[in-house]
Amino acid sequence: MKRWLITGGCGFMGSHLVRRLLQREAEISLCNLDALTYAGRLENVADCAGDPRYQFIQADVADAVAVEVAFASFRPDVVVHLAAETHVDRSITAAEVFARTNVVGTQVLLDAARRHGVRRFVQVSTDEVYGSLGPSGRFTEESPLAPNSPYAASKAGADLLVRAAVQTHGLPAIIVRPSNNYGPQQFPEKLIPLAVRHALAGRPIPLYGDGTQVRDWLYVEDACAGILAAAESGEAGGVYNLGGGQERSNRALLERLLDLLQRPRALITPVANRPGHDFRYAMDSSRARRELGWEPQVALEDGLRRTVEWYAAHPDWPAACP
Repeated sequence: MKRWLITGGCGFMGSHLVRRLLQREAEISLCNLDALTYAGRLENVADCAGDPRYQFIQADVADAVAVEVAFASFRPDVVVHLAAETHVDRSITAAEVFARTNVVGTQVLLDAARRHGVRRFVQVSTDEVYGSLGPSGRFTEESPLAPNSPYAASKAGADLLVRAAVQTHGLPAIIVRPSNNYGPQQFPEKLIPLAVRHALAGRPIPLYGDGTQVRDWLYVEDACAGILAAAESGEAGGVYNLGGGQERSNRALLERLLDLLQRPRALITPVANRPGHDFRYAMDSSRARRELGWEPQVALEDGLRRTVEWYAAHPDWPAACP
């Protein structure tokens, strides 16, 4: 029986990954290690709590003692590291928190993985570590790291620590870099859930600058499929981009969400641009397609409909949010 430890399994992507693994694997033991911050909630995995194959440990990944206790008791074969502070706006005003969780926390986990002979360590990163693109081109795994926000810098630092663990200690680790994720249960500080929540309530939807910034959107279930494909088939030491291949400007995306919700586009309200706002992200995912047999399955239009329908059916989720 393979033993999977998922960090951040009560967050957005982590909860989807936990659920996917339990649904897919009959013979599995799964440990969800999460600090339960504002965006990591037990309600996200409430349907998993009664499964005898599943256990939850509340711990901060930057707490070396707590992490050691968890590794010693659970003895994982595979670690998928999703625990992170992820919101760029928060990183601009509180960068130290991001450095502690995303950089120190990653090193703590790498050290524990080495001590306990973990067979595969998957670092889930982001396209933002590459910085900003102009109107053409795509990031490849060979693109230089050029982060422009404290969040992106903390994730780039974590990625470099993973690389060092591979090169120095031979740790069988992989880095996966998904593009912008979206879907049900994403905390409503991110663009899509925030917009949907505001639109449903008839409130103005803030849009940074002129809204021409472009993002490459990837439905959360497709991201999880790519992470698992990398965990199972990826080359140790490898880096894999997971791009949705579905680019939209922020303004065009908000306009489509409002059309789906049958709300007026006049709700879009320009606000001062965010400092260091990257213009465009786009990912070349040919390596993942070639080596992992992965490609996204959910078209943006379908994914947006699913997402809108979920938030409309859960107007009070979560209980406390912006």
